[in-house]
Amino acid sequence: MRVVRRFGVSLLMIWMVMTITFFMIRLMPGNPIMDAYLSLLQQGVPSQEAMAQIHVLYDVYPNQSVLTQYVLYVWHLLHGNFGTSIVYAGRPVLPLILASAPWTLMLVSIGITISFFIGLFLGVLIALNRNTWFDNVMSQIASIFHGIPNYVTGFIFLYFFTVMLPWFPFGNIYGNTVTPGLNFPFIASVAYHSVLPIAAYVFGAFGTWTLSTKSAAVAVLGDDFIQADKIRGLTPGQQLDHLIHNSVLPLFTGFVLSLGMMFGGAVFIEETFTIPGLGYLIAQSTSQRDYPVMQGCFLLLSSAVILANFLADMLYSRIDPRIRV
Repeated sequence: MRVVRRFGVSLLMIWMVMTITFFMIRLMPGNPIMDAYLSLLQQGVPSQEAMAQIHVLYDVYPNQSVLTQYVLYVWHLLHGNFGTSIVYAGRPVLPLILASAPWTLMLVSIGITISFFIGLFLGVLIALNRNTWFDNVMSQIASIFHGIPNYVTGFIFLYFFTVMLPWFPFGNIYGNTVTPGLNFPFIASVAYHSVLPIAAYVFGAFGTWTLSTKSAAVAVLGDDFIQADKIRGLTPGQQLDHLIHNSVLPLFTGFVLSLGMMFGGAVFIEETFTIPGLGYLIAQSTSQRDYPVMQGCFLLLSSAVILANFLADMLYSRIDPRIRV
């Protein structure tokens, strides 16, 4: 019953975010659909014909009220229709999102996983060696990378490893000479082009995980059960296992939410390296006022975060007996 109730709350939150996003986007200055309609009128196209052309291209009438547009938008969503792109006239939004999603999911999921485990390892190591030179040095390094935005790291990597030292290619996610598909040249090209974007994400995120893990591990080291482990004669390996397990618990929710947030893409990294992912699609649709694509991307992102929060809540009570009690 609790699961059903929480899932219902999650669906309600998705609807609220979708509604707020719909109206906020329309408060942005300018109206590309009306601009296209006026452009047709200036070309001498009769009003009714111009309105019919706009409806065919964008599945909306320029003179519709915002409330009418909202009702039609919700109705279309219930039928799996996310609308039609304004910039890519005539192209449905959903295929555009589905074409961009794999690149973002691949790059950001790998980046999140690598940065999380590096941060977990370093955080526990720093906690075990607190108040030493290792603690001071590594904490400072983690703090520095925590404060540097990942797009700045991306620009630095881009300059040093594609301009000064041309070790890696610049632009796109695979070479122009390979044929996309499940073949070794294509996979190798994607892996080669992905090194710098993934590295930029890892260096931009591992500092946060390191500092969070250090804080959690230091708190756990002061708990009574750690002293009890030593009194019971547990091996250092068993004590370390207990330490890591209890240190990870506070980070679990953050990790799962990060997996939900990855559907928003690493916007600046994808723009820096010209990767056609969801982040790049969001940036392009925002700058070009492509309302339907913006709505589709924001709906996907908000739904992923809300459902990830629901999943974290459900799983946390399974992995931590204290929550069940």
